[in-house]
Amino acid sequence: MKNSTTRTALKAVRGAGLAALLAAPLTIAAAVATPAGAAAPTGTTASAAAARLHWGPVLSRGGHGGRAEADVWITDFSAERFVVSGTLRDRDGHRDHCAYIRARFHYASGGTGWAWPKTSCAPRSSFRLSSDGEITRVDVKVCVFDRARRTTLSCYIDPIKAETVANWPR
Repeated sequence: MKNSTTRTALKAVRGAGLAALLAAPLTIAAAVATPAGAAAPTGTTASAAAARLHWGPVLSRGGHGGRAEADVWITDFSAERFVVSGTLRDRDGHRDHCAYIRARFHYASGGTGWAWPKTSCAPRSSFRLSSDGEITRVDVKVCVFDRARRTTLSCYIDPIKAETVANWPR
């Protein structure tokens, strides 16, 4: 197989998204057989895109120099692996202040767990935080991160509950 064909197939696989790959069994042969311009399998990409809900912006509390902002998208609470994703924005003018996001998951089986934090000093970057199982609630924490002191400042925690989004339009 030529390298250009392999690269095209890998781009098609990346375009389908990780959630689509995990949701349906996919072999490398099937991925290679899909041309770059062809649509992905209908069931996987459509259901992965439909399962995402737009929660909206979560802003840190304003400080003397600015704030951090996250545009948050969530998956359905009935998903086996809950995902919080979106865009993280650094709106602070200080050079050593960055945007910081972290999620605390409350599991249906009991207990809680934190996702690894995502920090960005860029004006705009993407993030993806996922749980290890089915959850009933997630607390999304957005802060300004001080790189020099390695501490978080002006944090705001937004609780997202299953009953809050249960009747939202899909």
